[in-house]
Amino acid sequence: MPHHILVADDDPHIREVICFALEKAGMKTTGVADGAAALQAIGRRAPDLVVLDIGMPEMDGLEVCRRLRHISDVPVLFLSARDEEIDRILGLEMGGDDYVTKPFSPRELVARVNVILRRARPAAPEPADDRRFSHGKLALAPASHTASFDGKPLSLTGIEFSILKGFLARPAHVLDRDAVTASAYAANIHVAGRTVDSHIRNIRAKLAAVGCPNVIETVHGVGFRLGRCG
Repeated sequence: MPHHILVADDDPHIREVICFALEKAGMKTTGVADGAAALQAIGRRAPDLVVLDIGMPEMDGLEVCRRLRHISDVPVLFLSARDEEIDRILGLEMGGDDYVTKPFSPRELVARVNVILRRARPAAPEPADDRRFSHGKLALAPASHTASFDGKPLSLTGIEFSILKGFLARPAHVLDRDAVTASAYAANIHVAGRTVDSHIRNIRAKLAAVGCPNVIETVHGVGFRLGRCG
């Protein structure tokens, strides 16, 4: 079954370009012009991913994502005409999986959508994914895509899960941003350092909420390493 993508943008030309590019890549699309219509469409039929413009009038993309996260963990790719880091960071902290800044290349957008879909619904696991990763009280099971701390389940996005798995696979190593990026994205995807920082901040917040304040430590001037997770 082809993936179903909901595209929410108030600019009809941009919607048309995105839907055409995604359909050319073998996906099904539904286009809507505002946030209220996006939430209604999701209520009628849950998509596999939402492409969500931040700058829509009346109900912007951030508010749509905020409401969406109360009812669904569907992956979200943000679009923004503004280049301020606050839009990118805020969007990711609210549960977005990635962002693309306008103007954008349709080919890059399709590539980013494919990366998110692979992380959200991985194909048949490789043999290594049958292993369970653990460190302190933190445990990950890639085959079932589940994570827990001290027996408490964690709700992680696909990218957050991949980043954490990258640390657990090398618990004694300090990873720079390039290494963290490589564990979460395809090799041909460029990701800004701020995006990696935002994902790590989200992971820290989710682990702190279940009693683990030291899951990822910053090694200043070098990168990050796994904490004690005790």
